[in-house]
Amino acid sequence: MTTPILAERHPRDGLLRLDRLPHIWCPGCGLGKVISAYSKAINNSGIERNKHIVISGIGCSGRASGYLDLDSYHTTHGRAIAFATGMKLANPELQVTVISGDGDLSTIGGNHLIHAARRNINLNVILVNNFNYGMTGGQASATTPYGAKTSTTIKGNYDHPFNLPFLMRASGATHIARWTVLHHRQLQESVEKAFAHDGFSFIEALSPCPKGFGKKNSFHNAIDTMHYFEGRSDLEEHTDLAQLEIDMDPHHDVIVGEFFSEDKTPYFESKDKFFHYIGGKTT
Repeated sequence: MTTPILAERHPRDGLLRLDRLPHIWCPGCGLGKVISAYSKAINNSGIERNKHIVISGIGCSGRASGYLDLDSYHTTHGRAIAFATGMKLANPELQVTVISGDGDLSTIGGNHLIHAARRNINLNVILVNNFNYGMTGGQASATTPYGAKTSTTIKGNYDHPFNLPFLMRASGATHIARWTVLHHRQLQESVEKAFAHDGFSFIEALSPCPKGFGKKNSFHNAIDTMHYFEGRSDLEEHTDLAQLEIDMDPHHDVIVGEFFSEDKTPYFESKDKFFHYIGGKTT
């Protein structure tokens, strides 16, 4: 009998803090898939690892900074993008990526999100949308679908959620995509494009939350959410972003794709041109 040859190292061992594994995420959570896509994109980026910075906020996705063996920062609730903005201003050569959740980035930190997009700051934002505050009890967030049940909307959510791709386009983001964690390869490629993009990049990653959101909405196991993504996802890259709201109607698709990308003067070039214009000095 031939003894199998085992690899001594995993291809991404150098990007993970192995001493902190196994992780604390629930079985079936999609955050592992997001971290996998992000780390693969780093390996393919051709950018030195010491140039990559990852920043997260509070919540389940906040552990991203703890498990990645990069210069990483776990910030206060809703302030990940504000912290990332300061980091990028201090050293524009860094590849700064924010990985955090819908509650952290679009609910508590919503103002920072829209203003970073408005300024077209050279940041990469991966917003992991599991439709609720998963870590703190499954409360409704700004992205909870219309009609969905949470611990604070026990009869169903009657507020319309943010349509994040539409919000980001209206705010000024210059690279916008949405994928589910089932679309692993596409998510990875979107992150690679974000690294190469000169401006504000926004990627929404739709993810199962088996305990916080799933059980309250008939997704009793994580695989049920993945089957939902498989059956309802519709790739429409050239679509009206105003039509991308997500609800619980089983007859409505979840639209995914690379929705928008344009070359527009990013924040640092815009600032320098302004100071040239008024006769000041560039930095």
